[in-house]
Amino acid sequence: MAGNQLPNNGQTRDDEEAATRKSKDIMANGGHTESHELLDWRQPDARNTEEEEGEERERLLDPSFPDDDDLELHEVGPGRATSFDSEAAAKANEEDSPYEEVRAAVRNFDEDLPCSSIRAWTIGLSLTFVGAALNTLFSLRAPSIGIGPLIAQIVAWVMGRLWERVVPEKQVTLFGVKCELNPGPFNIKEHSIIVVMASVSFSVAYATDIILAQLVFYKQNFGIIFQLLIVISTQSLGYGIAGIMRKFLVYPASMIWPNTLVAIALMNAMYETHLIKDPTIVGGNMSRYRWFGLVTVLSCVYYFIPGFLAQFLSVTAVATWLAPQNAVINQIFGGTTGLSLIPITFDWTQVAGYVGSPLIVPWHAIANTLIGVVVFFVGLTSFLHYTGAWYSQFLPMSDASTYDNAGAIYNVSRVLTPDFTLDERAYQSYSPLFIRLVTLGREHRGTIWAQYQNSTHEKPDIHMKLMRKYKEAPLWWYTSLFLIVLTLSLIAVLFYPTNLTWWAFLLAVLIAFVFSLPIGIVEAITSQEIGLNVLTEFIYGYIQPGRPLALMLFKTYGYITMSQALSFVADLKFGHYMKIPPRTMFMAQVVATTISCFIQVAVLNFALANIDGVCDITQPQRFTCPGGRVFFSASVVWGLIGPARVFSPGQIYSGLLTFFILGAVTPVIIYLAAKRYPRSPVKYLMAPLIFGGAGNIPPATPLNYLSWGVVGYIFQSVIKKRYFGWWSRLNYLTSAGLDLGLAIGTIIIFLAFTLHNIEPPRWWGNTVVTTTLDYQGKAIQVVLPPGQTFGPEVW
Repeated sequence: MAGNQLPNNGQTRDDEEAATRKSKDIMANGGHTESHELLDWRQPDARNTEEEEGEERERLLDPSFPDDDDLELHEVGPGRATSFDSEAAAKANEEDSPYEEVRAAVRNFDEDLPCSSIRAWTIGLSLTFVGAALNTLFSLRAPSIGIGPLIAQIVAWVMGRLWERVVPEKQVTLFGVKCELNPGPFNIKEHSIIVVMASVSFSVAYATDIILAQLVFYKQNFGIIFQLLIVISTQSLGYGIAGIMRKFLVYPASMIWPNTLVAIALMNAMYETHLIKDPTIVGGNMSRYRWFGLVTVLSCVYYFIPGFLAQFLSVTAVATWLAPQNAVINQIFGGTTGLSLIPITFDWTQVAGYVGSPLIVPWHAIANTLIGVVVFFVGLTSFLHYTGAWYSQFLPMSDASTYDNAGAIYNVSRVLTPDFTLDERAYQSYSPLFIRLVTLGREHRGTIWAQYQNSTHEKPDIHMKLMRKYKEAPLWWYTSLFLIVLTLSLIAVLFYPTNLTWWAFLLAVLIAFVFSLPIGIVEAITSQEIGLNVLTEFIYGYIQPGRPLALMLFKTYGYITMSQALSFVADLKFGHYMKIPPRTMFMAQVVATTISCFIQVAVLNFALANIDGVCDITQPQRFTCPGGRVFFSASVVWGLIGPARVFSPGQIYSGLLTFFILGAVTPVIIYLAAKRYPRSPVKYLMAPLIFGGAGNIPPATPLNYLSWGVVGYIFQSVIKKRYFGWWSRLNYLTSAGLDLGLAIGTIIIFLAFTLHNIEPPRWWGNTVVTTTLDYQGKAIQVVLPPGQTFGPEVW
């Protein structure tokens, strides 16, 4: 832990310095010294013209920004100060965020608490070991199960309280420095550091699928060093980008990052010290943490009904029950492979499983996503499908698989040579590729430029002011780490026979860097991230076809680097809201990420060596490696067959290229219309969400998005407007309780029933679902007799 050691009282030097300052010092206008990283931020007494200019850009950037002309930071009323029920709230400043979502979850004051203590690091790293190992192991299984940061947040609270009571209060020497083994009561900042470690380490590295595809399917083994290089580099390369993007995606108040607010609301509820009742709302007579616990228990118990006992409640497609063998009915009303025209579900897994909780996402973002789902996945898909475009009558309506000209799953082994390259003659004698494609939109350049300019003009909000007392993590820390990891990446790519050229690798990194800002802006406002996986496959499949391993690496360095960068930025915003010293945040993120990489590679190799029949379809415990199998198939489709044989002029799906033009033109039209009619509903339209918000289809279905939209409308529009007191107090905690209860219920069912091959009860409520063509994946209008084919005669 060089550069961030633990002084005598169990805190970092950052914490010591913070403890010597008073809150009033940092609140004085102009009475403080900013770090060099924040020199571009204007003081509150900057010129009015600059403030107004920044605020106007803020309005254009975020439709949820207040419409009123008075944009002074909100004054805290009696109810607001007690919403977190903390003694420190009495000393809270009278300034608050201009965003009601932030005001509902984040405290507008800071407390001088130990943060980087032995206790926090020990618990955080212990959970890193356990979470990374279990998630890596379970990722090899179908169905898979994962342990998320929300569970870590609860477990860490228990471990911290036990440490507080059991561990003796004594000093120990660590790295030559004396520090406290038990620095006192377990506090919210220590807890926050632990959650950050869990957040960066619990997700299974995307590169593990490359290792699986290599070892299991391509029968290539470059050794453990290569595996460590690609896992560490793909997981950590995004830190440099995250450090550069702080100015645009972390510091501005308009960059809300709604996904962080649930963990913050729960964190604050855990540390409430006084109960302030509000009998005017449901649940107002109990503490917020008790409400969260009640929702968690109810969600956990309830999930046993749609998840095991009565599975018809999960996908309540009544029309398909009445006509289970009617292909058209199953296509239109089915919830598994159909359009789910009447989206009915009573299962939180269907609502939030693929898209995330709708209680977090702002309503304008939900509405934009729903527009895209209805227009493209219901309207346009129905039109194209029932007019026979692209031979769709021979294929399922909504499906993630690829097909041959007999309507069967495409058999990639038939077009592979022994060296795992494309066998041209076998390809010509077998079949062209038939797919279902998801359209992706492009970010609006005007919005990007507005945020770039706004980053140096927008007024600091209360949270930015409070963070000024902490030393920034210098930019050179991030750039140095970036250069080190970039070097490791080049070693992995060039010193091993990956077939990925140096310039193609740098192109992948450039794609990740360029797209981080526009996609980061969208995610910071809407909590919806637009992936680059298909785009990177498309680009590399054209520039260097016939290189499947190189394609997997290009896709990972182009897509995951950006995704990891934005994940790190979100954690930085979480630390910003929780008032964690930036240097402590940097160390916690980097250390936990690096350790988790070693753990994941070790567990993956242990599983491959010790689980009999691992990655085989018939493996008894279902360790069939679904992620690696899909990754392998994608590498064959995009790396061997390549997009040129699928999308180029004269090929089957060449018409889909027109959507690139549509995706480029639509944002410009929306921007010009919003400028011409600034008070019209057009200002709420966001082309990236309309085109790319439903990017999880497939494997997600319209049922997931439509039910998500209905619930989101109820909570984020109706309840928020009519019952704002309940929404501001309990909405985010309700979301956390529903998610945690579902996770616990899923784990219990998995351990108690699935692992022991115990089937759900056989009765009508469970069997009626399995009899439909929708469930069986056979809702196809024209089923060819054996020996017949469809499609072009020449390809």
